[in-house]
Amino acid sequence: MKAVRIHEFGEPEVLQYEDVDEPDPASDEVRLRVRAAGVNPVDWMTRKGMVNERELPWTVGWDVAGVVDEIGSAVNELEVGDEVYGLVGFPSGGGTYAEAMVAPEAELMKKPTSLSFEEAAGMPMVALTAWQALQALELQTGERVLIHAAAGGVGHLAVQFAKQQGFHVIGTASGSNEEFLRELGVDEFVNYREERFEEVLEPVDGVVDGVGGETFDRSLEILDEGRIIDKLPSPPTSEQKELANQHGVQAIMTNVHWDREWFGEITELVENGAISLTLDTVIPLSQAQEAHRLSEEKHAQGKIILSPENEESGSN
Repeated sequence: MKAVRIHEFGEPEVLQYEDVDEPDPASDEVRLRVRAAGVNPVDWMTRKGMVNERELPWTVGWDVAGVVDEIGSAVNELEVGDEVYGLVGFPSGGGTYAEAMVAPEAELMKKPTSLSFEEAAGMPMVALTAWQALQALELQTGERVLIHAAAGGVGHLAVQFAKQQGFHVIGTASGSNEEFLRELGVDEFVNYREERFEEVLEPVDGVVDGVGGETFDRSLEILDEGRIIDKLPSPPTSEQKELANQHGVQAIMTNVHWDREWFGEITELVENGAISLTLDTVIPLSQAQEAHRLSEEKHAQGKIILSPENEESGSN
């Protein structure tokens, strides 16, 4: 079978589309025929050696959707033929950029029929990150939350979750994303290319910062004292934490993790049509290098997905 692995850390060129042995599931695992894998910033950050250093070679990716084709002896809930999705082995495992993979039963859930495999593969990490980031802000109904990179993978789900929880939602993005974000429910929109958000907004009660850098520093100017800014996907530096302290606020980073109960709640929202995932593009697995380049540009509207089924060979 084919998989995308790295044998050294570096630029997208280190991603190798190559033949590997097909895995066999352990007693508590199932084997999936991967139908789609989500691409996340932490994927290319790990590829570069910036985070989550590990033994090489390593098969990239944590988000997956697929069909169970073999089960271990201790598997109780899932059966061969089940369509499933999940966040597998994060942050130490991975392996979703492949035609087949094994995963613990506990890290998978049955895929809602309303989601395509591509939509399902794009959901787990960004949905859990957005969900957990908003929880960390400790906001009350009616309070104001500022979401940077609001049209991105995490951002556009954070907007929807925030609206579901009754917050006043402010999103920053480029002007081309305004209509998209208005449809998702943002109460205020700031085109970061034309306006400085700290000059046009009233103070806010919490910030989800998917940009960092100067955007982080400027966000502190309008964050009310005693509140929280959650910086994603990399943690605030010691200098940023000190700057936050000077403003009387707390700087954190949500360490996203798999939580079956929370993901079950997210799945219910999906099934009820309360939230939806937007796909930016679906790319063949063999073109993972291009997918990482697109992700690193940070201009995607929604999620970038890799699909083994899009290969010209028709392998699955």
